[in-house]
Amino acid sequence: MLPYGRQSIADADVEAVTEVLRGEWLTTGPTVGSFEAELARWTGGVPCLTVTSGTAALHVAYVAAGVGPGDEVITSPLTFVATAATAAMRGARVVFADVQPDTGNLDPASVESLAGDGTKAITAVDYAGHPADYDELRVIADRTGALLIGDAAHSIGACYKDRPIGEPADLTTFSFFPTKTVTTAEGGAVAIRDRDRYARAARFRNHGLVRDPAEQRDPDHGGWHQEVHDFGLNYRLPDVLCALGISQLRRLDHFRARRADLVARYNALLGDLPGLTLPARRPYTSPSWHLYPVRIRDGRRREVYDRMRAEGIGVQVNYIPAYWHPVFADLGYRRGICPEAEAYYAEQLSLPLFPDLTDHQQDEVVERLRAILE
Repeated sequence: MLPYGRQSIADADVEAVTEVLRGEWLTTGPTVGSFEAELARWTGGVPCLTVTSGTAALHVAYVAAGVGPGDEVITSPLTFVATAATAAMRGARVVFADVQPDTGNLDPASVESLAGDGTKAITAVDYAGHPADYDELRVIADRTGALLIGDAAHSIGACYKDRPIGEPADLTTFSFFPTKTVTTAEGGAVAIRDRDRYARAARFRNHGLVRDPAEQRDPDHGGWHQEVHDFGLNYRLPDVLCALGISQLRRLDHFRARRADLVARYNALLGDLPGLTLPARRPYTSPSWHLYPVRIRDGRRREVYDRMRAEGIGVQVNYIPAYWHPVFADLGYRRGICPEAEAYYAEQLSLPLFPDLTDHQQDEVVERLRAILE
C-alpha cells in the first residue's frame, strides 16, 4: 500500500540517534536545548519548548495562555480532534468557526461573528500546510483581548507574508509525528513569544516543578529541594528523539522543496480532470505542504476512496469535523453549525505526498485517479 504520508529517514538520522545512545543522556539533556535552538531558527527567533507530541503542544499552549474553566476558545472544526479536545480538557467552552471553502482554513469573517469579551483564545489551523490568515485574525484577537494561537502541526517552515510560521501568533504549536514534514517519531513543540508564558509552559511540561531557590516558598532544605506550585505533567521530549529532530531540521529545506515540486506536478497533471477541485494557495503565503487535499465532487468521494485503496493507493480523509465526534455530540454540539467545513469534509481526499514519493509513483496515483473520474 502506497501511504498518503511517510517519514524520510536517512543515514545521518540514524547516526545522530546512535551518537546519543552511546552518550550519557537519553532523557532530558543538552540535545533538548540544541533542538529547541534549531527550531527557533525557523520561527523567526521566537523561543521554542519541546514536548512529547503535537497534542501535548496544544495542551501546553492552552496552559500557557491561561485557558481555564468557562473561558471561550474559538477554533476550526477542520482539524484533528486534539485542537479542540485539549481546550475542552482545560474546562473551556469550544466554539467552532467555519472555514474558507478553498483553503480549508479558519474564516476570519466567521470568527468575527462569534468572538466577544469572553473569548480567551482564537486557535487557527494551518490546514494542509497553508498558513491561516493571521493578520485578519490578529485584528479580531486584539479587539476582544484574546490570544492568537497557531496550530502549525502541518506547516513548519512555512511563511505568511514573509514572516516564518511561529512569528505571527502569540503561541504556535508543532507536531513531529512520522507523517509530518519533520519527525522525532513522536514529539511536538510550542513557540512562545511572551517570557512569562514560556516559563509557565516550561514548568507545566515538567510536573510543575520549581527548582530555583529564589522562586521557592520554603527553600532552605538543601540542593535536592524542589516544589510544585501548580500541577503539571511529564511532557519532556528526550535527548534521543531531539537528536533525530536536529538531523531532520537540517533537511527541512529539501523536504519543503520536494513537497512543493510534487504539489506542482499534481497541479499540472490533474488540472483538467473533471469532478476534481485542486487545493488553493494565497499569493502572500509560502506553504509547507503536509497534505495534497483535493475535493471529489458529485458525491463520489467514498467511491474514489474505496477504489483507490483497493488498488494499493493509500488515500486518506482529513478530517472528520471535530464536533461530529461523539464526545462533542454528547456535550450538545450539533451537525450543521459550520456548513462550509462540512461541505469540505464531504468531498476532501488527501493524495499521497511525502519527500520520498517518486515521480513514477505519483504518475501511478494520477493514472488510477483519472481512470476512476474520467
